[in-house]
Amino acid sequence: MPFLEFGRPSLRLIFSYILDWTVILATAGVGAAINSIEPYKRPFSLLNLDIAFPFAPSTVSVKTLVLAAIVAPGLLIFLLSILLIPGPSATKRLTRGQLWRRKLWEWNVGWMGLGLSLASAYFITQGMKNLFGVARPHMLAVCQPDLGNIDSHIVGGFGQDISARWTLVSASICQTTDTAQLKDSFRSFPSGHSSTSWSGLLYLSLWFCAKFGVRIPTFASRLASPSTSPDPLEDSLPVHRQDADSFPSQRTRPLETASAAPPTHLLVLAFVPIGAAIYVTGSRYADFHHHGFDVIFGSLIGITTSTLSFRYYQMPLSHHSTNGWAWGPRSKTRAFGVGVGTEGYVGEEGWDSNVLGRKRRNTRRDDNPMDRKEDMEMQRHTRSDSAGSGGSAPLVGGNE
Repeated sequence: MPFLEFGRPSLRLIFSYILDWTVILATAGVGAAINSIEPYKRPFSLLNLDIAFPFAPSTVSVKTLVLAAIVAPGLLIFLLSILLIPGPSATKRLTRGQLWRRKLWEWNVGWMGLGLSLASAYFITQGMKNLFGVARPHMLAVCQPDLGNIDSHIVGGFGQDISARWTLVSASICQTTDTAQLKDSFRSFPSGHSSTSWSGLLYLSLWFCAKFGVRIPTFASRLASPSTSPDPLEDSLPVHRQDADSFPSQRTRPLETASAAPPTHLLVLAFVPIGAAIYVTGSRYADFHHHGFDVIFGSLIGITTSTLSFRYYQMPLSHHSTNGWAWGPRSKTRAFGVGVGTEGYVGEEGWDSNVLGRKRRNTRRDDNPMDRKEDMEMQRHTRSDSAGSGGSAPLVGGNE
């Protein structure tokens, strides 16, 4: 049942999505709080060349990273949702209310997926940085160790018979007065620039692919049939549009005409964000701010959170019939959760709370003889169960 048919969403549903946003923002807030905590400083060797690189300024600053991986994806999702969604083929068939309901919903879930990806990656990255306390490649340059008093800072090692420098020392040997920079020099693993860039920019790339129909051709298109959905937006996308007449279900089609590759310029659109993420990641290694494994693991964090967050709110790219749309909203009675025995978060009750929506649903069931028979059967069983159990209440989360 397409949600465009319903009226205004109920307050219960609105509050449930406000709670979703609150959880996303709180996750990012906890990550910021972790960043302010003193990190663990792992003991190190003064002879370790992996942490003896010179200090160099960042090619991609934190400000630039925020603009590229957070602000730019958010702005593009907003503008494209308002200006290009839905496509021109569907705009003429919608009322003004239906049109803006679709636009605002695509914008909302586009931002929710982006926010979930970024907040999750930030929280995980900051927690791991403080937990492991790995020294950056330029740590010794920042530390400025007291080489004349090494014995006072030894915490382990078996090279004392050879030289006092063949030992592990603590961070107390550092003489630098810049404590903030010293703390940061023990936050090498994993790379925050890498996880943030991939969590924001890969999500944007996947979002582009969904909304502009950029997907690898498959034989699934050959099996498609004309849509019977009452949703007038079923076959419309901002750029890539599929017409039901293009896939006649009663005609045998050659395999080579089952599908086709999208235009190449759309591939460029999809790969630009990925290229930017690769550049940000590579710059952290080139600037001696991270070891190789730091940027690899940070990238994996961002790739994982962006992929899962995209699938959490958007239909899969691999499925032909999704046409690039986001998942619809939860039903109002299932807005905050479901109990055991309830299938999914979408029910016949829909999302609206007005009388018109209830009349539409009742009319739809009254016009269907199978639904009327099912309702009578349910009432008969309910009366029988109530008589046998003394009128016990239904399970929490059960269908209304």
